Amino acid sequence: MARMTQLWPAPFHPEPFTSTVLVPGSKSITNRAYVLAALASEPSMLVGALRSRDTDLMQGALEAMGVKFTLDGDTLTATPGTLTGGTVDCGLAGTVMRFIPAVAAFANGAVHVDGDEQARVRPVATVLDALRDAGVDVEGTALPYTVNGTGSAKGGRIEMDASKSSQFVSALLLAGARFDEGLHIVHTGERVPSTPHIEMTVEMVRAAGVEVESSLTEWLVRPGPIKGGTWVIEPDLSNATPFLAAAAVTGGTVSVPHWPTTTNQAGDVIRDILTNMGCDVRMSGEETDKTLTVTGPKPGELQGIELDMGDIGELAPTVAALATQAATPSELTGIAHLRGHETDRLAALTAEITALGGQCGELDDGLRITPAALHGGTWHSYADHRMATAGAIIGLTTEGVEVEDIGTTAKTLPGFETMWTDMLHG
Repeated sequence: MARMTQLWPAPFHPEPFTSTVLVPGSKSITNRAYVLAALASEPSMLVGALRSRDTDLMQGALEAMGVKFTLDGDTLTATPGTLTGGTVDCGLAGTVMRFIPAVAAFANGAVHVDGDEQARVRPVATVLDALRDAGVDVEGTALPYTVNGTGSAKGGRIEMDASKSSQFVSALLLAGARFDEGLHIVHTGERVPSTPHIEMTVEMVRAAGVEVESSLTEWLVRPGPIKGGTWVIEPDLSNATPFLAAAAVTGGTVSVPHWPTTTNQAGDVIRDILTNMGCDVRMSGEETDKTLTVTGPKPGELQGIELDMGDIGELAPTVAALATQAATPSELTGIAHLRGHETDRLAALTAEITALGGQCGELDDGLRITPAALHGGTWHSYADHRMATAGAIIGLTTEGVEVEDIGTTAKTLPGFETMWTDMLHG
């Protein structure tokens, strides 16, 4: 059933403000930890795991295959066992629709996977075909699909084109050690986008005791047990970026505690982006517990940016919103793959910015945004959480912006609206 369309009046607050925002755990780390816990040979604990639609769907998918979860305070314990067949709802979550089939290969029975209507057009055939090459019985090339698990699979060398999504590689890396021969993954296409997410996966798989050899186009996962353990989930740095952007466009100051000193999260690059756009960006605090603080420039002094975002495409809606507020033009490139995200983000950003009076044009692999006076109107979210937060950013300095279906932010950040309002009032 489709969600009723509601309009959220984006708070108009062009004046500077000062606030501290606590950001919940990373979706990317949480869902990878879920998968490793499900495939492990012993129980695992997830500390500070994100609770959102995407992570709840991942937990539900694994529960449907027989994994047991118990929650005690901030700690979620996952107890793996013999995986079983079942029915999985992946919603609109790319990590669920792409990670689950590799897990289902080791279930004893058929795993049927379906999701939201929009999810049925998101690319998933690459990982399904790769699993077939690894000896897994898979029916279908898009949602809905069925994996007929037998409890084991051969594995070996797999060639595939992962240029549409790094999640294709991560899906196989997470489960690779469970294959009889491990997996030798060879990328055959053009540039793989969002490589920090692959680096994150490799690091987490190694932390689970698995031997992985990695290069830009090949990954070798040795067969062996996946160890249980404790996963401490970092704050979601991509979810932090709209709040930091709020400081940038208003000349205000926003601090985000517990910012990791080293991380593979793509959101960490926002520090360099905001610095290059004219913000003051500082890290402070103890070596093991840093706070990131961003102060925006004076009104009219935010600068445009030319940026290859191939590795950090998830930040594109935030940076595009920033670019509409800049004094000089911006070009965001390397993001053709965003046409296959929750929506075609390049077309959506172009349509919505233009509808509010802005100047945004599509390039072959990105966007060009030229400064122009904006006016109020409806900002459509396309059931895409990052489109919704982009509308909130623009609404800070453009009176009369109403974001359609702000509730879609619950995909990765439940309670966004309250956090946004609380931020503006200190």
